[in-house]
Amino acid sequence: MPTYLYAVVAPDGTLGEHFEVVQRMSDATLEVHPESGLPVRRVPVLPNIGGPYSTGGEKQKLSDSNLGRLGFTKYQKTSTGEYEKRAGDGPSTISAG
Repeated sequence: MPTYLYAVVAPDGTLGEHFEVVQRMSDATLEVHPESGLPVRRVPVLPNIGGPYSTGGEKQKLSDSNLGRLGFTKYQKTSTGEYEKRAGDGPSTISAG
């Protein structure tokens, strides 16, 4: 379920205290603070979506040497349909047969 950011709306219309709420996407937007009963507004936040141009260092985290060091085994599919080990301590190949 996604986490939404809300802010308390002050009487003059400015945003006050911010808080996060985990809700289903189908749940109604909160209109009042769950504890204080003060009016609130959902604050738009950009989603954190990784991709080829993200700056989160995913390539380094998923590198063969890092995966092997952390105890994972990585396989890559070959042109013959078998999976060949690229990192880790598992069997050298995996085939469906």
